[in-house]
Amino acid sequence: MAHEPLRTEDFSGPLKRLILVVLMLVLVGVFILWRIDSPRVERFRIAVIDRVVPNFDWAFAPVTGAANLIKDFQSYRKIYEQNQELRRELQRMESWKEAALQLEQENARLLDLNNVRLDPRLTSISGNVLADSGSPYRQSVLINVGARDGILDGWAAMDGIGLVGRVSGVGERSSRVLLLTDASSRVPVTVQPSGQRGLIIGDNTLAPPIDFVENRDLIRPGDRVVSSGDGDVFPSGVLIGHIAVDTGGRMRVRLAADYERLEFLRILRNYGTERISDPGRMVLPEVLPEVLPETAATEAAAND
Repeated sequence: MAHEPLRTEDFSGPLKRLILVVLMLVLVGVFILWRIDSPRVERFRIAVIDRVVPNFDWAFAPVTGAANLIKDFQSYRKIYEQNQELRRELQRMESWKEAALQLEQENARLLDLNNVRLDPRLTSISGNVLADSGSPYRQSVLINVGARDGILDGWAAMDGIGLVGRVSGVGERSSRVLLLTDASSRVPVTVQPSGQRGLIIGDNTLAPPIDFVENRDLIRPGDRVVSSGDGDVFPSGVLIGHIAVDTGGRMRVRLAADYERLEFLRILRNYGTERISDPGRMVLPEVLPEVLPETAATEAAAND
């Protein structure tokens, strides 16, 4: 009778079961040993730990590395969340900074309006610019004061530094201001200190030309240009700008008002100058007719 050759599979199954049984017995024994509450067993456990644990540092290295990796990941997550919160805080601070800058600029412009020195007879009312209808053919702005505020057509408008234009249309709650740069604008001016008179003609640029000057030789670049008051359109003495000369040699006026940032305008109440019907009375006082002595005596006797 022939014997079949032995195969590895015939021993692997029982060997695995035997190893599993032995491992279970060892674990149960360790568990029971660690649960026994006895001084001798405690000394034995300590001795086993002193002998075994230091030699198993290599076995704990992956566990320690994994724990450190988890801690690092948690720390990275906290740092990421803090970074995101700081970014949001920075965005909020940027918006607050922008609002603070706008308020600072607005405050500076309002202070400029208050610091302008004008004729004490001229009172004013300030309005906020609502819209800008600037175009290649017409340049004007809309402000939020109108007839209910006592605004009249033709009154002068200025920002915190210089003349801007005049009121060219009045509604109940708003008014339109025609700018000096508009092509239909004509403003009589006086150049200081020479006292030469001229006319600023708008040409849709920020430096309109000045024409009809009496004597150009007396005018120098940088001379001050103010309104002359001729024609009773604008009050006299309001700053408009300074003389400049372009590349073609033509005299222009570099406007003092900041046309790029018109937010508040000051409307000057100007009810016109007093009309003098009898110029002679400005020179000599009114004199009563002389009464002769004879006439006075006759009148006295008649009265008696």
